[in-house]
Amino acid sequence: MKILLVGSGGREHALAWRLKKSQSCQKLYCAPGNAGIAEQAECVDIQVSEIDKIVEFARDKIIDLVVVGPENPLVDGLADKLRAENIPVFGPSKAAAQLEGSKGFMKDLVKKYNIPTAAYGRFTDLEEAKAFIHVTGAPIVVKTDGLAAGKGVIICNTKQQAEAAAEEMLSGAAFGDAGTEIVIEEFLEGEELSYFALADGKTILPLTSAQDHKRVGDGDTGPNTGGMGAYSPAHIMTEELEQEILDKIIQPTIDGMKAEGCPFTGVLFAGIMVCKGKPILLEHNVRFGDPECQTLMMRMDCDLAHILMMAAQGKLKDVQGHVNWSDDPALCVVMAAKGYPGDYEKNTLIQDIDKANEIEGVYVFHAGTKAGEDGKILSNGGRVLGVTAMGESIAQAQERAYKAVDLINWPEGFCRRDIAWRALKAKDEAA
Repeated sequence: MKILLVGSGGREHALAWRLKKSQSCQKLYCAPGNAGIAEQAECVDIQVSEIDKIVEFARDKIIDLVVVGPENPLVDGLADKLRAENIPVFGPSKAAAQLEGSKGFMKDLVKKYNIPTAAYGRFTDLEEAKAFIHVTGAPIVVKTDGLAAGKGVIICNTKQQAEAAAEEMLSGAAFGDAGTEIVIEEFLEGEELSYFALADGKTILPLTSAQDHKRVGDGDTGPNTGGMGAYSPAHIMTEELEQEILDKIIQPTIDGMKAEGCPFTGVLFAGIMVCKGKPILLEHNVRFGDPECQTLMMRMDCDLAHILMMAAQGKLKDVQGHVNWSDDPALCVVMAAKGYPGDYEKNTLIQDIDKANEIEGVYVFHAGTKAGEDGKILSNGGRVLGVTAMGESIAQAQERAYKAVDLINWPEGFCRRDIAWRALKAKDEAA
């Protein structure tokens, strides 16, 4: 197959790396890609927002499958335009992408189909929002309805904080149009995990779990980010919990979307809070997580290109049981530009990535990089590298990842030093 991958982040580099290993992948393009992806794919100078250009390229090159990495082009209808040209695409329609594009749509759907989720309200009026906050009490969670690059969720410890967050969002000052409607929901006490499954509109193919680290600082301190690291599988995952997630959250969502007339094709990424052993849905995303994808692709052992094509063609029932996973865990440490998630400097020099890649079990995925002169690697974003390692234990994976981090020469970068701390703490307590 000739495959076009859309995106430029660490998630897309991980997908490119795994797709390139697929026997059924003959040629791989990426639009626009990054300096790391260029090692696996032919990068094309088309931005993810240039939907018509992507469709035109796929048509001209007679692309067999388009794999869409990020959520924004899906919410904007890229998959619909590709399907209109009879080009197979892995990713949901514009209508189905509302699962991530509108938190209000998602909450209403899961409520309708009795999927466990936190109590909530939807608001465009500030006074109504404040009244809901006053009745519900704190802690409480305030979210933008629309896309906000993983940062539109604010956990508020007091009613005053919640009212201020609601006012900032609804005014457009905090997140622009993404916050013109907000969702306010009860705060859930528990431990979070991510779960991934493929879907072809009717059939699901379960993948695996991961645990993300959203806050910028060690010990889960500081503001929310797009993700500072992850590991897979999540330490709290059991066979019983996974089955409950599939039976009560994943399959009912796919069934519900089909019943609503917007069948879901793509990867369903459920953010789940485990409260007293029971999974409760926090949110749905319509793409692989970043940095969770890096850990999944490291552990996966299968022809990913073939499986994604089967999903795109509505034939997932034919590949049940074809995804193999390494028993060894994988861990990803995100190196970000100093200042992230606030202002940061771009175009800083990154050296010695090749040295990090020489460590056993390690691969450095590029997230926000670009090629400079003479083959130099420069930073080009907030989250810049995903230093990913596998090991026989989560402790070994962590040790290898941080050994690799310390070999990379990038004074303008930083990372959290405690990725997988919950898993390691639980292991210590069990011992």
